[in-house]
Amino acid sequence: MNKTWTLVIVATVFEVCWVIGLKHASTFLEWGGTVIAIFISFYSMIMASRSLPVGTVYAVFVGLGTAGTVIAEIILFDAEVQIAKIALVGLLLIGVAGLKLLSKEKKDEVRDR
Repeated sequence: MNKTWTLVIVATVFEVCWVIGLKHASTFLEWGGTVIAIFISFYSMIMASRSLPVGTVYAVFVGLGTAGTVIAEIILFDAEVQIAKIALVGLLLIGVAGLKLLSKEKKDEVRDR
């Protein structure tokens, strides 16, 4: 895995953190952590999209974030485990893996921005 895909994974981990924070934060410190997680998540995703196709980055970000959030709910908050839910998350992860395999990173191009 290269640096760009590592940024997508970092963005996803922080996405799970801020989604949980939006639901469960109740103190100033927890809300501060949630805001920081949002910033890191989106900054990492934006940096990754400079080298990878935006659609692929976003799909992987949302797909892994969804799977991570479902798993976190089960582990951290005793959410009900449903076989159908786990199977659908598995199917989602297969799609995300397929997108990653099909995407090609852009070479170091000089772009006018």
